[in-house]
Order: sequence, then C-alpha cells, then structure tokens
Amino acid sequence: MSSHPEHDRDSPGPELAVNPLFTREPIRIPRDRLPRNELDPQAAYQVVHDVRCVRMLAGLWHAPDAGRAPGCSTSGSSEACMLGGLALKRRWQHTHRAAGRPADRPNIVMGVNTQVCWQKFANYWDVEARLVPMEGDRFHLSGPAAAQRCDENTIGVVAILGSTFDGSYEPVGNICAALDELHGRTGWDIPVHVDAASGGMVAPFCDPELAWDFRLPRVASINVSGHKYGLVSPGLGWAVWRAADALPEDLVFRVNYLGGEMPTFALTFSRPGSHVVAQYYNFLRLGFDGYRRVQCYSREVARGLADRIAELGPFRLLTRGDELPVLTVALREDVTAYSVFDVSLELRKSGWIVPAYTFPENRTDLAVLRIVVRNGFSHDLAGLLLSDLRRALSRLERQAAPVHGSESASFAHGAGRRADR
Repeated sequence: MSSHPEHDRDSPGPELAVNPLFTREPIRIPRDRLPRNELDPQAAYQVVHDVRCVRMLAGLWHAPDAGRAPGCSTSGSSEACMLGGLALKRRWQHTHRAAGRPADRPNIVMGVNTQVCWQKFANYWDVEARLVPMEGDRFHLSGPAAAQRCDENTIGVVAILGSTFDGSYEPVGNICAALDELHGRTGWDIPVHVDAASGGMVAPFCDPELAWDFRLPRVASINVSGHKYGLVSPGLGWAVWRAADALPEDLVFRVNYLGGEMPTFALTFSRPGSHVVAQYYNFLRLGFDGYRRVQCYSREVARGLADRIAELGPFRLLTRGDELPVLTVALREDVTAYSVFDVSLELRKSGWIVPAYTFPENRTDLAVLRIVVRNGFSHDLAGLLLSDLRRALSRLERQAAPVHGSESASFAHGAGRRADR
C-alpha cells in the first residue's frame, strides 16, 4: 500500500463506471471515497480490482486533502500504533536538530488505560512513557492531566477513541484544547495521535458531529483495526496521517520491486493481501449508510442489554454502550457473596466469554466485567446472555463468600500483565 499517494494528469477520475453483466444496470461509484449508499453484493465483487482504502479512511476522518493524505495498511493496530509513534518521534527529532537542541531524551504522554502496544513502542524505540494514572471516577486521559506531563521533549500525546478498559471515548477535543493552550504559553507544539482501534469505525457513523479526528488541527495521525469494527477477519490495521508533512519522508522506503518503485512504511514486508481486498469490498458493499446501520444496531443492542443488566440489582454500570458498543459493570458494594470473577467463570460454563479484570494503578480496587457487542450479536443473543446471567446469579447467591479473585482472571488487559491486541 502506498504511503505517499501521488497524483498526475493521467490519474483516473473520481468515479468508477461499472457495467454489471446480465440484468444489472450500469452504475457509477466513487473510486476513493466511502460510497454513501449500500451496493449490490455482486456489483461490489466486480469492482474489487484495485485498492484505495487509505483515501476512503482519510475522507471518513476529514483529512484536509484526503486524496493526498499518506497512509498504509498494517498487520493490525499494534503495528499501526508503532508506525504512528515512529513518525511522532522522527518529526520531533528533525525539529529539535534543526533548532540546535538535543534530541536524545524523547517522551510520550498517554493514559495508563492505553493498550500494551504503546508501552512496547516506548520500550523498543527508547522513548520515555509518561503514563497518566486513573483518578477517582476519571478512568482515562483528560486534557489538563496530559498537558501537565508534557515538556519540550514530548513527541506527542496519545488519545484513545474507545478506552481499553471500559470502551469510553477519551475527550480528544479537550486534550487538543489543553495542548493549544500549552503551545500558547510555552511554544511547545505537541501533536496528538488518536488510537482509534475500535472507535475509528464507530464514531464516524454513530457520532458524526463528534470532533475527534482530522477536524482538530492538532491531530497528526490516526490508526484503526480493520478486524474490530471494520468488519473483516483478524490481521488488518490502518494508519493514516493528516498530510504528507506529518509523515517524515525519510521513514518511507521506495523499493524497486518487481518492475516498479513501491513506497512502503511498515515493520513487515510480505503479507497476504486478502484482508485489504475484504476491507475494500466492505467499504464498497456497505457504504456509509451500511456501516451506520451495522454499528448503530450494535450500539442499540449494547444499550438495551445494559439497561436490563442494571435492572437485575447486583450491578452498577460504569459504561453502558453509549460510545463504543461496550458495557462495563462492577458489583455493588453490598454484594458480598461472590465476585465478578465468580460471575465470569459461572458464565463460562454456559459458553460465554465475559472477561473479569481489575483496573490499573490508583484503581486496582475496582474489578469489572466487560461485554463487547459487535456485528452478529443480536437482541436475541443478548436475551440468551441475560437468561444465563440470571441463572448464574441465582447459583452464586447461595455462596457464603467469593470463591475466586483476580488471580483466576483469564483475561490480561491494559497495564501490567497484558495481552497484545
């Protein structure tokens, strides 16, 4: 996938003419933008002969010039985050060296709720990770907390659109505003990378008025997982930069390979292209309205399930599917016969994988269950889960005290002992 899309006077037009065989009428669809409406499956299949997903994502996320916004496919969001972090570090190094300042002590600011790949990035590429702890009922990064930990050596701030721990959106606009104010006071011009692994394919469709993307000038880059809410099978991620100057040219390799020069920015080289083709097919087949239908239905299921779980009595909801279709619940303080770990293991007997885990530093006292709703999880399945949950609770209520604690958790999440995405 090209990292720096290049145009010339021989470039194809903005629309692609399709003349399906047999009974279907000729149609025209946008070549590089997410179509507004859904497309017939056979017509979409016929069109999938070239891949320009980066431009579609750049347009979806409001890049100033979507046709020229650089980007690339990756093996997943972890690689995409690494590339976003590398671009932040290299830009910072160029700026400092050009000004005659030392460029050997970079740091990056993020919440403790970030996915482990960001701590990997900091470790592997010698960047100090400044983790903002949770505080009281603030479970993710805020603008003031981020700005407080920045200095002239901060290469960027990572904001999460869909927090690893509870599915809530971090306030990207608030974070950018705090960094704008910091820039005015100190001259430190600190960019933001948005890790939108999940939310990047939810917010544009369900929260179109929310400014979290390239509409905010301080947002330099965004990543997303194709295999989460992008609706393709595991093994695909995307990284997009707002403009060519956000991705330093010296990070891009131009390889003379198989008869042509191919610009590439990746940690890997050869990998299957089927995931990219599947993503492009989904973009054409579903279009904006189709993705909105799928994601808003998932949110509707999550909200309905959250309301019904709240009615059961033992639980208090931390999130209820209002942002990502994810609900996170803790037990009320007066529930002493069982733990969330007991609930998780009891549900596993019925075939449900509902992870239980504790929050990180400053809130390790908080243990929760998390339910993720994605395409295919219907209202009927939500009803079955609720029925099994009721039966599980009726058995657990006969206990005298909790049997399992955090040591029995089968889900390593977020900070500490964590699983990769």
